Amino acid sequence: MQSRAQKMITTGLAIAFFAVPAHATSFQDLTGTWRGVGRVQLLSGQSEALSCKAYFTSKDAGAGLGIALACASASNKIDLRAGLSQAGQVISGSWEERSFNSTGSVSGTFSNERIELTIDGTIKATMSIALEGKSQLISIATDGQGFRSVDLELERS
Repeated sequence: MQSRAQKMITTGLAIAFFAVPAHATSFQDLTGTWRGVGRVQLLSGQSEALSCKAYFTSKDAGAGLGIALACASASNKIDLRAGLSQAGQVISGSWEERSFNSTGSVSGTFSNERIELTIDGTIKATMSIALEGKSQLISIATDGQGFRSVDLELERS
């Protein structure tokens, strides 16, 4: 059984990898600072508000993306770092959560209209991203690890 802190790490990891706008055509389009709010639905049925700030940096002439994510709820803080690579529509990479020494891998596809990703490691999750106006609407589901779902809205700040 995962502790509350592990559940929040899981949430932060999922959010970090899925905070990519669906309209982007390359990682360079994602650079900058993003802020957002949302909710996490824990396995217990309890729901908590999340507040996040993400920094995206372009690497390797736009073929790579660095992510630094800080999220907080009423009871936890998360310090996540990720490195992603893009080859055409294919995304791959790795993540780490520094506060709790957790790591894993991410893979998926990246197109003009949709992003579909899979996270492996401390958690196993899938997610979809849709663009609505200037916001990213992010939906995440797990196979019963850490939380049931996350719904988040991010905007470029």
